Amino acid sequence: MRIYTRSGDKGETSLIYGQRVPKNDLRVEAYGTCDEANSTIGLALSHLRKEEWADKEAFMEMMQKIQTILFHVGAELATPQGKEVHWKLKKEHVEELERQIDVWDKELDPLKNFILPSGHQASATFHLSRTVVRRAERVAVTLESELDNQLVVSYLNRLSDFLFVAARYINKKLGGTETPLNPDV
Repeated sequence: MRIYTRSGDKGETSLIYGQRVPKNDLRVEAYGTCDEANSTIGLALSHLRKEEWADKEAFMEMMQKIQTILFHVGAELATPQGKEVHWKLKKEHVEELERQIDVWDKELDPLKNFILPSGHQASATFHLSRTVVRRAERVAVTLESELDNQLVVSYLNRLSDFLFVAARYINKKLGGTETPLNPDV
C-alpha cells in the first residue's frame, strides 16, 4: 500500500465505501479530530515511558485500548449513513469509561474550584487531549442526525471526562501540581 495516492490533490477524499467528499466535509472534520485526539493521547503516553508507579502497566494498556476504540469511532464517523460499520461502538464502551473514572476519582482530592491544565507533562497533554475530544464531540453533535450509532456522541462526551480525570490521576501519582484557577486575575 502506497502512502500517497494523489487522489486528494484536488481537495477531495474518500469515506469508507469510496464515497468522495470535500476535505472540509463535516464527517472528515469529525474523524480527523478523533485522529488528532488519538495523537495527543499518544503524546501523553510518550511522557510516561520512563515513569514508574504501581499500576502503570494497567494504565498504559487501558489508554492503548482507548486509542484503538477512538480509531474505530473515527471509522464510524467516516462511514456514510446507512452503510454497514464493521466495528460498532457499544454501550459497554461508555460504561467502561465511567467505571474507570469512578475508580480513579476515589483516589483524588475533591475539586473545590476549577484547575488549570498543568502539572506533569503527561497530565497537561491529557488535558490537551480532552479539549480535542470535546471538539470532536461538537462536530459529531452537528452530524448526529446522520449517525447510525448515537453512542458516538455519548462516548466522546464521556471520553473527555475520562481524560480530565486521567490528567488529575497522573498528577497525583507522579507528583504533578494542580494549579487552581485564580478568579481574581
